[in-house]
Amino acid sequence: MRIRTKVLAVAALSALMATSAAAGTPRDAVRAWRKAHEKEIVADFSALLSLPNVATTLSDVEKNADYISGLLQKRGFKTQLLRAQPGTPPSVLGELKTPGAKRTVVFYAHYDGQPVGQQGWLTSPFQPTMRTALPDAKTVDWQGAAGPLDPDWRLYARSAGDDKGSIQVMLSALDALKAAGIKPSVNIKVLYEGEEEQGSAHFAELVGKNLALLKGDLLIMGDGPMHQSGKQQINFGNRGITSFEATVYGPLKPLHDGHYGSWAPSPTVMLASLIMSLRDETGHILIPGFYDDVTPVSEADKAALAALPDVESDLKKALGLGRNIGGPRLADGYLQPTLNVRAIHAGDTGPQAANAIATEGRLSVDFRLAPGETPAKVKELTEAYLTSQGWFIVRDTPDLATRLAHPKILRLDWEEGGSIATKTPMDGPAADAVAASIGRTVGYPVFKLPIVGASSGMADIVNQLKVPMVGVSIANYDDNQHAMNENLRLGNLWDGIEVYAGLVSDLKW
Repeated sequence: MRIRTKVLAVAALSALMATSAAAGTPRDAVRAWRKAHEKEIVADFSALLSLPNVATTLSDVEKNADYISGLLQKRGFKTQLLRAQPGTPPSVLGELKTPGAKRTVVFYAHYDGQPVGQQGWLTSPFQPTMRTALPDAKTVDWQGAAGPLDPDWRLYARSAGDDKGSIQVMLSALDALKAAGIKPSVNIKVLYEGEEEQGSAHFAELVGKNLALLKGDLLIMGDGPMHQSGKQQINFGNRGITSFEATVYGPLKPLHDGHYGSWAPSPTVMLASLIMSLRDETGHILIPGFYDDVTPVSEADKAALAALPDVESDLKKALGLGRNIGGPRLADGYLQPTLNVRAIHAGDTGPQAANAIATEGRLSVDFRLAPGETPAKVKELTEAYLTSQGWFIVRDTPDLATRLAHPKILRLDWEEGGSIATKTPMDGPAADAVAASIGRTVGYPVFKLPIVGASSGMADIVNQLKVPMVGVSIANYDDNQHAMNENLRLGNLWDGIEVYAGLVSDLKW
């Protein structure tokens, strides 16, 4: 009897907390509207996801920008397309004013996407398909389903989680608020970038030319996944990035590896040696001086990271990992740089494998930069180190004279763009208001992450606009962003609509 009484008391307390959290928020009204319009929301989202949006295809990016502008205009936004220069990808700026509002909040997301050439897509990347979670990924007839859609179903398509999901939750949140007769409490600006997945090469210039148009009191960044526990978190920055492609050279023509394997240098081995000279198997970068500019981790950051729940054990099981590199805690590494080998190619495998020495090998690398580091300094340190290791660096394919004159030639092509890390204070009125609003919506205190591991051009806008920034993500952590079968869990879409509705109508500072 005591156990039953205690259970009832706990249940009553939980219900009271949830009711108290929702008081003054639009959560219940928004949820009721969503339940009545789930299929319409998915249909609208599917239409947005069906537009090809690979960042390097300008014509497709422009079609996305026009389409999103139309969606915003239907909801009362005044829109315009911003470009750094003619012929560069556009960013969509939308503005919706609220009479009497004293604050302006700028909501950022990006609508462009990663390349789609990865092997293993279950269906076309731009043919949105409802399925169960991986690995089963069974097709679901959501249009013919009776009753509520299962929140664990997932919509598969490029940019479902990264980052068109944030655009859809904003649109649906505004629809829900309008249907409920709830007005926004702030002036709203949306800035939807069109070249984030291309390195934001022109974003700094675009922002600098439009400072007056982009002015606001708070920037909310909607990119990236939620915490691995499935609970809401907010973050206050992201790492920077710089990348390069490299080519090493062997013989002018493929050579029989029996006759020449003990004599002619192998590009495959060169690549392996090059990689292990740059970083060790624990992830530590071996370039001298690479960590010198990294900003030391503050006590406040250490405390915030320590407060995060343990997810590492479950992650290892979910990902099939027998070990991890670096420190034991995943998020601890976000305040340090990383060197990732994106791809290696030399020769062939499987049925195409030949007992031959390849003529060249190619390597693709990206550095995620910690606060304090810059792409320019990283390039300088990297090239000085490679030169000290005996590599002769060229920018174009070497001619015969160059090949004969140098034993180790490395063609190095740094990718255009790159960015520094962004990190803003975790406290302050605006940041506290965001945490409080989301807490009222979800019914529990949100996690606070000093910085996320991903990169974006946020430093360009934060440093120029001089406003506080808070990251609010809605995607499931296992959304396969940047990979085949990218997806967004419906439950995350539903929760995101409620969170964004609260940020629009229940943000007070």
